[in-house]
Amino acid sequence: MKLADFAFDLPETLIAMRPARPRSSARLLLAQGSDILDRHVRDLPDILQPGDHLILNDTKVIPARLSGVRHRNASGNVVQAKVEVTLLKPQPDGCWSALAKPLRKLTPGETVIFSDVLSAKVTARSKGLHLRFNMAGPDFDAALSAAGAMPLPPYIAGKRMADDWDKEDYQTIWARRAGAVAAPTASLHFDNALVSALQARGVGMSFVTLHVGAGTFLPVTVDDVATHRMHTEWGEITQTTAGEINASRAAGGRIIPVGTTVLRLLETAARDDGHVPAWQGDTDIFIYPGYRFKVADALMTNFHLPKSTLMMLVSALMGHGQIRKIYAHAIASGYRFFSYGDSSLLIPSQT
Repeated sequence: MKLADFAFDLPETLIAMRPARPRSSARLLLAQGSDILDRHVRDLPDILQPGDHLILNDTKVIPARLSGVRHRNASGNVVQAKVEVTLLKPQPDGCWSALAKPLRKLTPGETVIFSDVLSAKVTARSKGLHLRFNMAGPDFDAALSAAGAMPLPPYIAGKRMADDWDKEDYQTIWARRAGAVAAPTASLHFDNALVSALQARGVGMSFVTLHVGAGTFLPVTVDDVATHRMHTEWGEITQTTAGEINASRAAGGRIIPVGTTVLRLLETAARDDGHVPAWQGDTDIFIYPGYRFKVADALMTNFHLPKSTLMMLVSALMGHGQIRKIYAHAIASGYRFFSYGDSSLLIPSQT
């Protein structure tokens, strides 16, 4: 398939800048086979059946966007200049890989000062920027929380600055394991009232971890989508969660990942017969039309960017023609798109 097959025109007015409040008041497009219905996220307890099992991502977004000042001594003169840094991933040697503006002016050995207590030395720039911070552990976490801002997606960050609202809005209510630089956005629609209602309905809920990386926003640049190379992200499925998933499947319950991050992790770990073992590691799985799903029976997910790998993933689940109908309906009906936008529950016809 060609990249152009996953293009569509989206009015800019449908790109959400803020989430719905309360969270579960967001709209929910329910697509079951060929049927398309307009609901709300708060309706999930009425839509799902006892025994259905939601799988959720408990990653925690770190305030990865930092504003600092370059500080070095050049020929006896102190040189200072502003620099914007976005942290990407901790490295085995204790450094952090990062993006920076302006990158070309940063040189190994110089120091970037982010606050009165937080600074970092540039250790490498040849294969991306690497920074070694002046503290680690809980001290680093506290200093980063004070100095950093939430790393909003480019289509939001280009319109406004992150603020204190985003520190709550861009985090799930069960965020637990710090490491993501983008939110698992399908889970942002859940609040405590909805969770309680789902539990009362007999819907199971289990947690996995996948630390969402900045690569989720990278564009596909090849015309033949099958040749695209995915970024890697670290994930884990515990023995407890694996056991809960397998028990639900054995009892006839549907396994419903909440978000493409969860779906990709489950499909990475699952065996051909659908059994899910405990698993930990990096995944670069790329799901596009023609993929045969092993464990996911449905998917709850937001509306995705044109020509993105996530558009290819939902096309693989529902069929390319049906996804085009779903997105045409969403646009015509005024659904809000992307990270802070509305949601969908996609249930393919074979389930």
